[in-house]
Amino acid sequence: MIILRSFDGETFEVDEAVGLESQPIKHVIDDDYANIIIPLPNVTSKNLAKVIKCCKCRMEDSKAEDKNAKEDLKTLNVEFVKVDQSTLSNLMC
Repeated sequence: MIILRSFDGETFEVDEAVGLESQPIKHVIDDDYANIIIPLPNVTSKNLAKVIKCCKCRMEDSKAEDKNAKEDLKTLNVEFVKVDQSTLSNLMC
């Protein structure tokens, strides 16, 4: 398990495998920060919750082999980016 802390101080406990789905979080984990609180100073709790949800879905759907799961992932990706430009920019950091 890893603990992620958002810019506004909210913490999220997630499986390391979920965190590894996000490249920025993966780089921190790779730098041997597992088992401590990982600060994400540029990410609000709202955006971090959205990223974690997306990472969980990607991880689960990548294991699924049926066509419906693949379509669900495509739908998730489309919904994920349906936000204002500022939020989208923050999600990509």
